[in-house]
Amino acid sequence: MLVDSHCHLDFPEFADDLDAIVARAEAAGIGRIVTISTRVRKLDGLLGIAARFPNVYCSVGTHPHHADEEDGISAQELIDLTKHPKVVALGEAGLDYFYKHGSPQAQERGFRSHITAARATGLPLVIHTRDADDDCKRILEEEVARGPFKAVLHCYTGGRDLAMRAVELGLSISFTGILTFKNSQALRDIAAELPADRIMVETDAPYLAPGKHRGKRNEPSFVVETARVLAETRGVSLDEISRQTSENFFRLFSKVPASSAAAA
Repeated sequence: MLVDSHCHLDFPEFADDLDAIVARAEAAGIGRIVTISTRVRKLDGLLGIAARFPNVYCSVGTHPHHADEEDGISAQELIDLTKHPKVVALGEAGLDYFYKHGSPQAQERGFRSHITAARATGLPLVIHTRDADDDCKRILEEEVARGPFKAVLHCYTGGRDLAMRAVELGLSISFTGILTFKNSQALRDIAAELPADRIMVETDAPYLAPGKHRGKRNEPSFVVETARVLAETRGVSLDEISRQTSENFFRLFSKVPASSAAAA
């Protein structure tokens, strides 16, 4: 079994064939899917999708692109929203200095509020970080010093220093189809070096389709391609990487039932 730990099933690209997409994922051996929140105020849409499919779960959070739009959402509000049985994580939240869609100040405030909620609930925080390695590392170090929390750096494209420091702080690292791109050798070098118990795979669908699917709309079933390249990068079998990344997922996303019977 594999897990797609991060996708966006509520995005309009999936509106016309969502049932078929989830069915293809199940046929490909994808046992769990987590559809990730980008706006707290749109959580109801995610909950509606999660309710339709037994093995689909969701998070709650504000993407840094929307940090100004949802500035001021408190950690307590996030905590309250995680009480829904299908909400299994916080985020995605963090820092994105590439597109400059959200002010750095609002992004940092939101990031810290999500960390507070993650610490209080014991649920993992899904962290988005792009072109912000130094500030991300600074905030993580400051917040871990205040108390531990669970988190994953999703769609990792940062440098080696941030990845290794995140692991030292107890965090995990997740890889998308970017790992399969020809110009991603530096990223594969990082993936090869990370501890086996800290790696996961995801699609970030509908974006970043891997390998032979590049240029197409991404979907959860394609996570197999990323897992295959991760296995080759680390010199292990696809079965082994499937087992390891799934175990890592269930340990981190501990609210997600590990058995299909429990999920149904």
